[in-house]
Amino acid sequence: MSKPPMAAQMDGQFLSPYPPEGPDVSRRKSDNIRIVTPETVRPEHVPDNELLEKLHTYDNFYQTTKSLLILFQIMGVMPIERLRGKTIFRWFSANTCWAYFVYTVETIFVSIVFKERLVLILKPGKRFDEYIYGVIFLSILIPHFLLPLGAWRNGQEVARFKNMWTKFQLKYFKMTGTVIKFHRLTLTTYSLCVLSWLVGILIMLAQYYLQPDMLLWHTFGYYHILAMLNCLCTLWYINCTAKGRVAGWIAEKLQEALQTKGSAKKIADYRELWVDLSHMMQQLGTAYSGMYALYCLLVLLTTIVATYGCLTEILDHGLSFKEAGLFLIAFYCVTLLCIICNEAHAASRKMGPEFRERLLNVNLSAVDQRTVEEVHMFLTAIDKNPPIMNLNGYANINRKLISSTATSAATYLVMLMQFRLSLMRNAAVAARKTAGQNSTMHG
Repeated sequence: MSKPPMAAQMDGQFLSPYPPEGPDVSRRKSDNIRIVTPETVRPEHVPDNELLEKLHTYDNFYQTTKSLLILFQIMGVMPIERLRGKTIFRWFSANTCWAYFVYTVETIFVSIVFKERLVLILKPGKRFDEYIYGVIFLSILIPHFLLPLGAWRNGQEVARFKNMWTKFQLKYFKMTGTVIKFHRLTLTTYSLCVLSWLVGILIMLAQYYLQPDMLLWHTFGYYHILAMLNCLCTLWYINCTAKGRVAGWIAEKLQEALQTKGSAKKIADYRELWVDLSHMMQQLGTAYSGMYALYCLLVLLTTIVATYGCLTEILDHGLSFKEAGLFLIAFYCVTLLCIICNEAHAASRKMGPEFRERLLNVNLSAVDQRTVEEVHMFLTAIDKNPPIMNLNGYANINRKLISSTATSAATYLVMLMQFRLSLMRNAAVAARKTAGQNSTMHG
């Protein structure tokens, strides 16, 4: 049996009978180990599933909003979960079961607080005004009881919205060759998550010191509700800001393509990205339609009642700490509504009028026929897919909602004041009749 030849030495070097460990062998050994980085991967050769599972760089939006997603899971507000690069919602997952447990415990305590507040309102001998602004602290508790209907019922739509973001970022990378990264938005999200809880706690502690009938243990029933409302406002702000930034990036790339000859294919790609982004804006309203519709109704009701309470207390007793507490609640609700409406307006403007303006300013005589066709198709896409934040048909979220809410609040406020005046007039008439009868009996 022959043995393999020994390595021979020649000129100070060993000559092996086996093939050397050269670049080809190293390349063959590394065939089974695939390392994917944004710098080494061509966009057109990226496998979707592998990329989404192994490389989180292309899903920067998830990394940006991860803190808010985890906070919602801990609070039991939206028990969605992330598995292998995909967001899903299941009615009997570990996150959902935790949400059931948290909601059950909170419901027991909130129900006790609700009953106590209701007993305080229904005490006999109170004035009409006290009954009215006593409703404020009952209305703030209502979102907790409607959470399963307003949030969990739309869990599938929320998961679909998150997955739309993931797929959009992958498509953006494939079409543009650049990765979407939201600089400093992650820190903003973390900060707003902490601020949401702090604001909720501070507002209720202020009510404890400013409202004579607010007990300290009552405030614990409100903390998580106000934090949830603040977190929903944060979620809306982050989504609108992210969409606005992406729209700005697409607009810049579109402007470059319009100034380059033979760029019809790029314009078509940017049009497809724009349509996807517009659908995502619409899906945001659909996914969270229940919570934000309740949000708007709560803001309207609380603003009306708090403003009415401030006016009547000032008219009857002058300025006091009680009016300061009611004014704080009204200002808080109006601020939340203004943030939501302004952010939606800004995102819609960047998606609609600014794109349309860029396209209408194109010198069509200086470009080829195919580019002209793509410009017309882009304008048609903007008209057919208007970038509007709509709550599943309930309402459009824009600055008009602020003016319509203010108009409605003023209308109902006048009605309450008229009703109050009629009650005061009737009470005065009854007092005069009673005084007249007493004087007749004594006479």
